[in-house]
Formats: sequence, structure tokens, C-alpha cells
Amino acid sequence: MTHLWQDPALPAGVRAADLLARMTPSERTAQLYSVWPGSNETPGGDMAPLQHALSEDIDLAALLPDGLGQLTRPFGTRPVEPAEGAARLASLQERIRSANRFRLPALAHEECLTGFTAWRATVFPTPLAWGATFDPALVKEMASAIGASMRSVGIHQGLAPVLDVVRDPRWGRTEESIGEDPYLVATVGTAYVQGLQSAGVVATLKHFAGYSASRGARNHAPVSIGPRELADVILPPFEMAVREGGARSVMAAYNDLDGLPAHAHHQLLTQLLREEWGFAGTVVADYFGVSFLESAHGLTDSPAGAAALALAAGVDVELPAVRCYGAGPLDEETVDRAALRVLTQKCELGLLDPDWAPPAADGPVDLDPPHMRALARQLAEESVVLLANDGGLPFGPETRRIAVLGPLADDPAGLLGCYTFPRHVLLDHPEVPMGVAVPTLLEALRAEMPGVEFTDDAVGADVCVIAVGDRSGLFGRGTSGEGCDAADLELPDGQGELVDEALTSGTPVVLVLLSGRPYALGRWADRCAAVVQTFFAGQEGAPAVAGVLSGRVNPSGRLPVSVPRDPAGQPWTYLAPPLGRRGEASTLDPTPLYPFGHGTSYTSYAWLPPVADDRVFATDGETTLRLTVRNTGERAGTEVVQLYLHDPVGKVARPVARLVGFARVPLEAGASAEVHFTVPADLAAYTGPDGQRIVEPGELELRLGVSSADDDVRYAVPVTLTGPERAVGPGRRMRCEVRVK
Repeated sequence: MTHLWQDPALPAGVRAADLLARMTPSERTAQLYSVWPGSNETPGGDMAPLQHALSEDIDLAALLPDGLGQLTRPFGTRPVEPAEGAARLASLQERIRSANRFRLPALAHEECLTGFTAWRATVFPTPLAWGATFDPALVKEMASAIGASMRSVGIHQGLAPVLDVVRDPRWGRTEESIGEDPYLVATVGTAYVQGLQSAGVVATLKHFAGYSASRGARNHAPVSIGPRELADVILPPFEMAVREGGARSVMAAYNDLDGLPAHAHHQLLTQLLREEWGFAGTVVADYFGVSFLESAHGLTDSPAGAAALALAAGVDVELPAVRCYGAGPLDEETVDRAALRVLTQKCELGLLDPDWAPPAADGPVDLDPPHMRALARQLAEESVVLLANDGGLPFGPETRRIAVLGPLADDPAGLLGCYTFPRHVLLDHPEVPMGVAVPTLLEALRAEMPGVEFTDDAVGADVCVIAVGDRSGLFGRGTSGEGCDAADLELPDGQGELVDEALTSGTPVVLVLLSGRPYALGRWADRCAAVVQTFFAGQEGAPAVAGVLSGRVNPSGRLPVSVPRDPAGQPWTYLAPPLGRRGEASTLDPTPLYPFGHGTSYTSYAWLPPVADDRVFATDGETTLRLTVRNTGERAGTEVVQLYLHDPVGKVARPVARLVGFARVPLEAGASAEVHFTVPADLAAYTGPDGQRIVEPGELELRLGVSSADDDVRYAVPVTLTGPERAVGPGRRMRCEVRVK
């Protein structure tokens, strides 16, 4: 007899409800937790906070008769050949199915922030590099490829993207974030969600919410921001990814918000996320986040108490392993609510279908195929930011001898973020090779310029390239990464002195930064022949940088975060009201050396005066700006046109400018294109004094520029909104539609 839950023709919700009704209380609870095989056997340091302290031996034989909700990181815990890993996962899934009376498999999840976090899988640039591309379409293509590779070996859910907006770049997880602007984070992050889920893999938005605004940029530290900053800066990327991207999972953050931990925050996880935004997927815990309600936040005195708080708030699944959700009896209503969500998602993934089977693992598995390496190369090339160029780049035919110096010149560490497999796992397996080819900058330069002599001595060289920056790691095992926060933005480990020494040689110096966060560069601002910035650009990062230095690649990256002039004076981002900028009231000047959105090129562009379809439009209307951009140089290039909104008068203090649109405009030499920005009045919305998001009538300025700096505004177009003040909610338009003709 076939039951309703086994019928693929029925809606997922109907099937899940029928199955839930047939389950015992213990079977329902079993769908709400995971197991992490081998987590307490990994050598060396933790891959999750307090992993070894909180991981416990699990008796699978005792657990599995009730079924199992999730499997944690079957590929990302230790090095395993891809084909062997797929076969092991298939075997484990058969064991799980055979042990429970409904023959239900577990949902398998993995990290995928810089590609599938598995041995021998392509290592893509870190999210801060995605932001530097200003290219959501390419990020979507990358995510689709990542999802396809994960799905091919039996993975159903990916723990990405990170949508935390950078508020203080001293924070170690800056590298995992897309940038300091919510619109950039929202559009790029939503593209990632759409790409990953197009391949049949659930995307997980993290960390919800406020994680990047911790006090002192300390990982896990309390967050004390006001409701307006939360609503207008932190939350919009999550909202866009839910409403437009269709994200199917959200991960709660470790931090508390004004004293209430996110894992116990009903207003955040249920009222806002589900009731206001209409989210219908699953909310998962960050690793051990439910346990931290007891051990770190002190909200309860037992694992069972932590489970009750998290479930009531809206956390459906405990990750990475069963600890609290299996600690004792739980409220049946909240268990049923969460179990129905989990079963519905499993149904949508096909895991409840009678003919479900894990992918066949009967041949070689290639997780680093040519098309993924090509994507990694393109993304890396688009992410390279040429910060300054005093004629030092590109290298010409007269450049015959190049000194390549610095601790990262011949070390791939400066290319790999903390969630890449080599830095996340292999640091504890030094005997295991990296698994993918990751050339160093020196190796890439030799391949790029075979007729040039390279030396590690600046004496007699035509130019000196010095590579400095970060080595990523986890929980203190690096200068950037999770748990690797910085006291200030001075280059770490004395690297500034190396730059000083190179500059005293008299040889022109090209400063190359391979880092996970921006560092203060003011003391070298006018002394270098050129300055190049990359953010952990992945396995193809060094060839991308070499291509920029040689001139093969015309740089088009733009800063997703401001580069400070001085190492102190943080936190600061460009989203500041007038009193957040330089002024007579303070001796500190937060003006960055290079602003958000900045980046230069090897060609030049001319912008013709823009035309607005309507200079006056209603508070529920729109206008379209039309701008012609021409490449006036001698080589092809890509201009990045940025649209900022300036609201001179509001009911609360507003940022002087904020990004509301952007366009990458590729142009051959001498060619031109017309860029259309359709700007809805909704993009002028902000949270007013009473907590309502409003669009109010009055004068605005639409600024077209090459960065967020006032001096980089090419044209300012005054417009006027007319009509009544409008309260806008989750149905508002969040995006500026862009066309390049």
C-alpha cells in the first residue's frame, strides 16, 4: 500500500504532514538533529568553536532506529578521495535507511563558502573577492557549478553564503563577508543563493543576525547596535536573499542582540523571518549554538533547557551533532512544527520519494574540472583591485629583472581563505598534499613572463614586487579567519617594516596585498610605483595577479571595503552620517585612503551627462537614469558605474551616500555603451523615528560616481519625490534594475 507521503505527485507539505502523523515522538525529534562522524577524532585544532570539548561519542546503532535528520560534513572533516567519500556516504545513507521503519535518508550538509570544502575540490576566491568583482552574474554561475559538484556526490545543503555586512574590518571573519555595503552584499549574496539552489542544493544564509557588529570586532562578542542599524544595514541582505533569492535555510548567529542570543530570539527567527518576510524553509543552529545558550550565554542550566529555548524561538535543527535536542522531553507542539519543516524540505529534495537512491559512486569523481578552474580564474581576475598606479604597471618590455620579495611571495597561504579545505582541514594533516594546484605568486610570475629574470634581491632589479598580507586560519591559527580578530589594521607580523626596507632600496616598488581584510596603507601611499589589492583570490589567484602585473589582464576590481589611511580609528565604514565623517569636533580623521568602490584601470573612460526620464516622481513611482560611457583608451576594459543616493533632509540622521545600484560595463577601445538605471522610490526608504520604514516626499540626489567618495562623483542628478509619505514593508522594491545597451 502506498501512503500519501510516498506519492511524488502530491505537494511537499501534504506528504510531510502525512508522514509526520505516522511518526512517534522520538522519530519526530530525531529529524531535528545531526551527527558528525569523526568530529572528536580529528587531530590538532578545532574546526568549530569548542569542537573537541563538546563533541561526544555517538552510539549510531542506538540512534538510527528513530531515523536521523542530518549528516554533518562527510567530506569536510578529513581528507578523503572524492570517489571514496561518495561511496562512504552512500553506504552510510543505506545504513541510516535500513535502520528506520520509513527508510528515510539523512540530509547531508557541507561548507561551500569558497567552493565545496572537500579535498581535491576547486578553491574559489573568498566572498570579499566576490564583492570586489561587482559581478553578481558571475557569482551566480560560480555557485551553480559548486552546487552541481556537491549534488553529484550526495550533498543536499550548503552552509553559505555569509551575508554579514562588514562593520569593523578588524573582525576575523571579514574575509568571509562580501563587503561593507548592504546593497552590494544583498545583490551578490542573492545571486549566490540562486546559483547554488539552481543545482538542487539548499543555500543557508548566515549568520542571522548582527554577528559582524560585535563589540571590539571580537568573535562571538555581544552586539549592541540600535534597531535602526539592524533594520537598515544588517537585515536587508537576508531579506533580499529570502524574498528574491528563495533561500531555503537560515543559520542563527552566535551573538546576542542587546542581551538576547540569536538562537533564543523569537522576534528575529519567527516574527521577522517567517511572519513578516514569509520564509518557509528551515532554521539551523550554528555549530554548538544551542549548547552555548547554556554554556556561554547563561540563559539556562541544562542542555534540555537550551533545546526548549531554541525550539520555541524557531531553531528547527541542532547542528553539528545531537546534544541538546536529544537531552530530554521537549514540547510536542514545537517539535512537530520543526519536524514538519524538516520533512517538507526533505520531500522537496526528493528524499521521501520511493525510488530515491544516493548518487552512484562507480567511477572517478573530479571535483576540480577544467570549467570550474576557468570560473575560478575569471572570478579571481575580476576581483583584483588596482589601488594606485604611478606608472609602475603594467610591466613593459624593458622590465628584464624583477625582485619578488615578502613572506607571501612564494607561499600559497595568501591566496586561501579560512574556509578553504587547505586552511580549514589540511593544516592538521601536514603529510597530505593540497589536492589542487595552487601556484604561488612567484611561480605565476615565472609562468606569465618566461623571458624575465626573477630574484629575491632588490639590488640591480628593474622593479621590486613585495607580497604581504595574511595567512588564514581558525581560532588563533592565522592572522585572518574565524576567531582571528585583529587589534588594529597594521600589517601583521612586522610586514610593514619589510615594505619600509624595500622602499629604501631605490628600486621602484609594486606593493601586492594578499589578505583577508583591508590594512592601513597610509605610510606608503605616495611612495610605491603601484599598489594592488586582492582578497584571498583562490587557487587561480596568483595567475590573476600575475596577469594584472604583466598587463594581460586589465584590472576591473573595485573595493568592497574601505582601505584605511591609519591603523587605528576603527570601526568606520563609508555609510556614515555627516558627524561620522571628519570634522572639527574630533582629532580623529576616519577618511579612508582608498574609499569603498575605488579601483583604477589601464584604460580611461568618459561619461556623458546623464538624462533622467523623470526628475519629479511619486513616492510610489520610479525614474530611469540613462548614462553613456565611452572607452577613450587604447585597450579593452571594464568600467564599474556606481549609483549612490544622497538624502539631504530626513527624520533621522542618514548616511551621506549609500549605494543603490551598479553596473559593470565591458568596452572595447573606442566603444561606448548606454547604461540604464531604473530607480524605484522604494530605494529611498529608511527606518523612521517610530521604527516604521518610510519613503517621504522631498528632494534627493542620485549620484553617479566611480567610488563612494564625494570627489569621485561624476554627476549628481537632483530629483524630487512627491505625494504622501508612505510606510513600506516586506513588499517593497529592493533592487535597482540595470541594463547595459
